[in-house]
Amino acid sequence: MTQNFDKSRLPSRHVSVGPERAPHRSYYYAMGMSEEEIARPFVGVVSAGNDSAPCNTALDAQANICRRGVEEGGGTPRRFNTITVTDGIAMGHQGMKSSLVSREVIADSIELSVRGHCYDALVGFAGCDKSLPGMMMAMLRLNVPSIFVYGGSILPGTYREKDVTVVDVFEAVGQYAAGGCPLKDLTALEKVACPGHGACGGQFTANTMACVGEAIGLSLPNSNMAPAPYKSREEIATAAGRQVMELLARILRPRDICTREAFENAARVVAATGGSTNAALHLPAMASECGIAFDLFDVAEIFKTTPYIADLKPGGQYVAKDMHEAGGVYMAMKTLLDGGFLDPEPLTVTGKSLGENLEEITWNPDQKVFYDVRSPLSPTGGVVGLKGSLAPDGAIVKVAGMERLQFSGPARVFECEEDAFDAVERRDIQEGSVIVIRYEGPKGGPGMREMLSTTAALYGQGMGEKVALVTDGRFSGATRGFCIGHVGPEAAECGPIALVKDGDMIHIDAEKGSIDVEIDQTELDRRRGEWQPRRNDYQSGALWRYSQNVGPASKGALTHPGAASETHVFADI
Repeated sequence: MTQNFDKSRLPSRHVSVGPERAPHRSYYYAMGMSEEEIARPFVGVVSAGNDSAPCNTALDAQANICRRGVEEGGGTPRRFNTITVTDGIAMGHQGMKSSLVSREVIADSIELSVRGHCYDALVGFAGCDKSLPGMMMAMLRLNVPSIFVYGGSILPGTYREKDVTVVDVFEAVGQYAAGGCPLKDLTALEKVACPGHGACGGQFTANTMACVGEAIGLSLPNSNMAPAPYKSREEIATAAGRQVMELLARILRPRDICTREAFENAARVVAATGGSTNAALHLPAMASECGIAFDLFDVAEIFKTTPYIADLKPGGQYVAKDMHEAGGVYMAMKTLLDGGFLDPEPLTVTGKSLGENLEEITWNPDQKVFYDVRSPLSPTGGVVGLKGSLAPDGAIVKVAGMERLQFSGPARVFECEEDAFDAVERRDIQEGSVIVIRYEGPKGGPGMREMLSTTAALYGQGMGEKVALVTDGRFSGATRGFCIGHVGPEAAECGPIALVKDGDMIHIDAEKGSIDVEIDQTELDRRRGEWQPRRNDYQSGALWRYSQNVGPASKGALTHPGAASETHVFADI
């Protein structure tokens, strides 16, 4: 239903109301807008669509469909785009240093576009990894009424009558290097693993953060798990446009929705679904945009007490399409709420509380993806926080689907991922080793690369749980095996990981939440005294600027102080 809005208190009055804004209005007339359209609220409709990868190729079409809903609700849509760096393309080479940096650029670019053009509300469409948290960070930063829409996952490919994803291709590279996969089979697999539009199908970073969007209340209920090719995505896009106008009418803003309790709910859902360790980076970053202190240790504490209930790849059997057909993330949240693991009170973009939304959901005992919390896959979450002498500021490991939760072995140290990957390809890694890849943190990388190429190659060689891997960089949500990331302080800050040498014994216990290195304090002090900062190859441009400003991974790898330091909020200009 079309509503009438008073623009006298909305940001767009600064570009559309009064005689002094005649020059501004002349631009709108030039684009074919009518006087009535200029008098309506302006709604930014932002898309991360591009041709870089299938994650993003359907987004622009969905964003354009969203215009209809905005117009039906009484608003004037204003389309614009932001960038993405797609991890599947950037993985395994220097391009991966751009991935996490892109999260900040996405948030900043949306902020600047909305500020510059004085939009009153925002609907965002994202598909690949960092574009999801980047977009939600911008919404929380600006605090105009907003709805986040995930573009949807890719359908699984089929190879030899089995569902496959891009992770199977990464792992086949390792099998090929080990002589276990003929080149013709690798070539055949790569041609069918990704059959069309959409983001990676397992519970990797994109689908994890899509679940976060619903759990934290910024997305419409059960909207994000519908695969990208499904016709229902058009209805979701239109509904988001209509509903954002309802939020504008009620002045219901993202920070009204994303409370501390909402962030705790989101962390519960990540753990329960065996989600990506990257959520432990993105949730603190999003919380900072609200002025909420919520760091790695807060996230890890919640992970520790949450049952793991979703049988999703990479640790399990199913993909996002199956999750959608089983009832979506709201089906998972239904049993979590009934088991006392969620707070029902936080508001959502429906205007109702999470609990009220969940009252409309009936638990389906016949679906196979989600287990009841009373009979979970395991009693604790699929992601675990670690702390100890090797990581005083914390680290994180994804244990979903793993049988082995303790590991001890001698360190095999590498100064960058390329050197480690080369050693893996040469099969120059001993069973029982703890591979240490350092100077890949936010500051030292710079950019905190993911290590999927290396971990997938290890798994492809059958070494996935015969070695452990520890890094101050990150892992893909698709990573499996004993892989510990986000080690802090990072090597570039002379954290203990910078002082480890080949042969030092490292002990990891994912049940106790510990990660320690056997170096006595006298020797550690001696090594610290000899340590020299390592100069990276990025001494200008965006990566240099990022390395100068980025904070620790444990607090989200942020490049600005967040809402705690605000003196005004854009929505109130």
